[in-house]
Amino acid sequence: MKHIKLATPAVLATLFAVSMVAGCGVKSMPIPPEAARPQQILDLEALPERHGIQLTWTRPQRYASGQSMKDLSGFTVMRAEDQEQYQPIVEVPVTDQERIQIVTRFSYTDNTVESGHDYRYEVVAYTTGGYKSLPSNEAELQYVHTLPPPQGAQGNPTPGTAPPLTPMLENHLPPPAPLPPSH
Repeated sequence: MKHIKLATPAVLATLFAVSMVAGCGVKSMPIPPEAARPQQILDLEALPERHGIQLTWTRPQRYASGQSMKDLSGFTVMRAEDQEQYQPIVEVPVTDQERIQIVTRFSYTDNTVESGHDYRYEVVAYTTGGYKSLPSNEAELQYVHTLPPPQGAQGNPTPGTAPPLTPMLENHLPPPAPLPPSH
């Protein structure tokens, strides 16, 4: 029977030290999660359309730390009706990561709104690693949609009716002060 010579403690210590220096391949300091999330969107806009509310915003190009971002994965559009809490209503994917030309402005039309209701929106960006931005600025409006007048036989408005109305934004500002009487 042949005897196997065991490694000496000095050889084991050297192997351990070499394995610790090689590490796991990470050559930089870890990034804290708050620095790895996309920058906050600050230009969310909500505009009324004939069949809903169109939201538009600019694509974040950097992480919160200021470094350039290449792994933006998508957006979660959040909506609150009247005084309710925000709820996610749709995920908007980003599919241009490998392209030379990237989309810089995104939009989504919420066509599930009802006339006469107040709506508030926020958008959250997220990366492929699951890091989420802070919620965007809030965009708020009251959606008002009026039906077009009845159509005549040729598709024209019935004589004596007003032209079709489009959705409008009702502002929440007080009316302007009356003008002083002129003498």
